[in-house]
Parts: sequence; structure tokens; C-alpha cells
Amino acid sequence: MGFGDLKTPAGLQVLNDYLADKSYIEGYVPSQADVAVFEAVSGPPPADLCHALRWYNHIKSYEKEKASLPGVKKSLGKYGPASVEDTTASGAADAKDDDDIDLFGSDDEEESEEAKRLREERLAQYESKKAKKPAVVAKSSILLDVKPWDDETDMTKLEECVRSIQADGLVWGSSKLVPVGYGIKKLQIQCVVEDDKVGTDMLEEQITAFEDYVQSMDVAAFNKI
Repeated sequence: MGFGDLKTPAGLQVLNDYLADKSYIEGYVPSQADVAVFEAVSGPPPADLCHALRWYNHIKSYEKEKASLPGVKKSLGKYGPASVEDTTASGAADAKDDDDIDLFGSDDEEESEEAKRLREERLAQYESKKAKKPAVVAKSSILLDVKPWDDETDMTKLEECVRSIQADGLVWGSSKLVPVGYGIKKLQIQCVVEDDKVGTDMLEEQITAFEDYVQSMDVAAFNKI
């Protein structure tokens, strides 16, 4: 299990694929798992790895409060897809020690069990909170204009990056390309948001983070549902 070397393109590709259908490394909220992987990445992933870049920018926003995020930080090789070999130093040491039998259990194992218990409690609280929510949820329909840098910008890739942004209470809808002049087209894309979870400021911050493709984002229409 692991991501390989996250300072290499191959490792970042594994991370990008892993995050294609996930918002976080583990669970439904930022945790020490995200901190451990974030610290192993040398810098922002390239723009074509849009899932990894979206995750990187999101976790970076928690920089001042990362020590207070839930969970127990484990070695990097304890995270990621099971099919990838752990090439970190700790992973090699774990493999070497596989034949050693500890009859009483180690501190690491106790920490792992504690982290698992805390994670299960938080998931139970999350599900309980969802179940208690009122039936009527305030929602809005938003039409966004996303402008590229020039007529050579790959608009297919730009839209893929925008749609890679995932959040509880955010649903992407239809889209189209609208000419703005000089051969340049902007992406016009619809989304529905839950008002208490997703705002236009968050959308603008995450969309404009794809700076290789996006010049700016504007709200073209905003309607309460």
C-alpha cells in the first residue's frame, strides 16, 4: 500500500488517480492522513493532474490548523491504493520486520486502533448529523463564466479541471462554450449548491487555482431554488 515516491511524476500520477473519486485521503473530512501525504509532496502538482492539484490547494488552506486536524499521523506507506508497493523507508523497514512476532502488540498498533476508533466515531457522528437535518435544505442555482487565457487554451481540459472540484452540497450541471471574441471562448457551466455548505468564494478560489488554464471566474446568474 502507498503512493510510491510523491516527488516523482509517477507518484503524483498515482495520487491523482486515487483522488479521482475522493475528496480526502481518508474519510469525509480533512485529517492527519491528508497532512502526512501533503508533507510528502514537494509542491503543487502540475495542472494536468487536476484531482491532485484540487486536493493540494484545499489541504494547503488548512496550513495554520493542520496540527488540530483529527486522526493520528501514520507513516506515508500506510495510505493510498493497496496495489501500489510502499517504497518509503518506513515501508521497507515494515517489510523487513514482517517475520518478527510481537506477542503483546506495539505502540504503533495501539495508535492505529485508536485512530480507527476515532474515525469510526466521527463517521457515526457525521451520519447521525445528516439524518437529523431538516427535509428542506436551502439551495441555489449558479451559472458561472470561466474564462481562459487565450484561444490556445485546452477548453476540454479546463472543464475537466472545473468538474474535478468536489464538495458536499455541490452538483455540477450542463455546460457550453460561449464565444467572447478573437477566437476565444469561455466555459459557461451550471451548478446547484447547498447554501450553508458551498459559496461562490470557495468556488472561485478552487477554480482559479487551475491557473495554467483559468484566467478568471465570474458569476453570470444566481437564483435561489
